[in-house]
Amino acid sequence: MKIEIWSDFACPFCYIGKRRFEQALEQFPHKDELEVVYRSFELDPNSPRDIGHSVHDMLSQKYGMSVEQAKTMNANVVAQAESVGLTYHMDTIVLTNTFDAHRLAHFADTHGKMHEMTERLLKAYFTDSLHLGDPAVLASLAEEVGLDKAEAERILAGDTYANEVRADEQEGAELGITGVPFFVIDRKYGISGAQPLEVFVQALEKAYGESKPLTILSGAEGGPADGACADGVCAPPTRDK
Repeated sequence: MKIEIWSDFACPFCYIGKRRFEQALEQFPHKDELEVVYRSFELDPNSPRDIGHSVHDMLSQKYGMSVEQAKTMNANVVAQAESVGLTYHMDTIVLTNTFDAHRLAHFADTHGKMHEMTERLLKAYFTDSLHLGDPAVLASLAEEVGLDKAEAERILAGDTYANEVRADEQEGAELGITGVPFFVIDRKYGISGAQPLEVFVQALEKAYGESKPLTILSGAEGGPADGACADGVCAPPTRDK
């Protein structure tokens, strides 16, 4: 069963949703059978790399609220993060464009490090107040998760993996995804937002049950070997090969 997660590193609910989803996986007995893939999504693709104002000012301008109201809203987000074991430092977040961070995640994926890189980038943004638009910062984070720093620097200096980021975004748009986090299960079920733990658990159980063939409750599995009728099961004769 495949689960695709569209998210952005500058999205506070993406990190919270990631934790709740991971907690659901811990309760799911078939977690080892799942393939989890992270997909790119930019909340503000036109954002500049360097931004001089705070996240409170940004929200105030974006939603037409006072800075104090924005701070109250962010305090609520911090509380939700704490409820799943995350520490957010909203006052010192460094706003930036996340496109290069997404390119780095795709680079990490080619080395089997997508999950580690995604976690590190989210923590860097919300907990460590690092500048995810700074190539030097990104290269150092890549090294932290076991990637070659020099190779990461070369990747970030060009436009490698830009097409992969755009492809994820286009695919998300075709699926009707307009906000993140967004979880897609086997391209059949979608979960929008950082839903409560039980929503993820129920969705995983439902999708898993539908992804499996019939379970034989009684009788001889496959029917009698000689094609006869026995034990309430009839099967066609076995043909010699």
